Amino acid sequence: MDPSATNRPARALASLSPLAALGSAALLAGCMTAKLDENRMTPMHIAKGEGVVILAKPQVEGTGAEQEFMSCVGGKLAHSSDRISVFGNEEFQNTMFPWFEPSVAPVRAENVAALLDRPKVSRRLEETGVRYIVWLDGNTRKTDGGGSLACAAAPGMAGCFGFGWWEKQSDYQATIWDLKSGKSAGSVSTNVIGTSAILGVIVPLPFVARVQGTACDRMAGQLRTFLKGGDPSVADSSAL
Repeated sequence: MDPSATNRPARALASLSPLAALGSAALLAGCMTAKLDENRMTPMHIAKGEGVVILAKPQVEGTGAEQEFMSCVGGKLAHSSDRISVFGNEEFQNTMFPWFEPSVAPVRAENVAALLDRPKVSRRLEETGVRYIVWLDGNTRKTDGGGSLACAAAPGMAGCFGFGWWEKQSDYQATIWDLKSGKSAGSVSTNVIGTSAILGVIVPLPFVARVQGTACDRMAGQLRTFLKGGDPSVADSSAL
């Protein structure tokens, strides 16, 4: 599919009448597309008493997944009907300091076995109750936009006129490590694209697509199904 195809409706709004643009903007801002992927390397089912911690994947350059996104995914896992035990990432890094700091953290699941041979490390990990580490990578960024919106004020009146739009993409991947076996259990990923708009008809009217929020919902759903050993199609079936 032509990558610019999703942007054509937004560009076409500039030629519409204010009322027509208002309705079209509402429909446009509610339009999002999502792609999910899952790769299971070992069968698994998280047991009662086993915990999960979500950490930003160490980066050679730049930063990993946003703290806000990691907190969103962790919160949804912890408060789901399955009540998965989620250990706070900062608390985990402080407890396990310095072995899981970004600069010294193991880069492969197989390296964890050697790390856990150290009695002090093994003892601290056992105290946390964490069995699975979820390394989260990705970000949400603006990928396109256009239009023009101008606001002005004068004695006795003020208003905004015009139309603007922007497209955002949330692209995240989670890699799950099983600390007990010292192996990678697999990975899940989500990609969500959505278009937001703001229409100026005296009063600016924003129509914002929940791109990152939707990515959080989908990622948490995929991780919950993965950790429980469920059917991935169940998580995929939820509507945007």
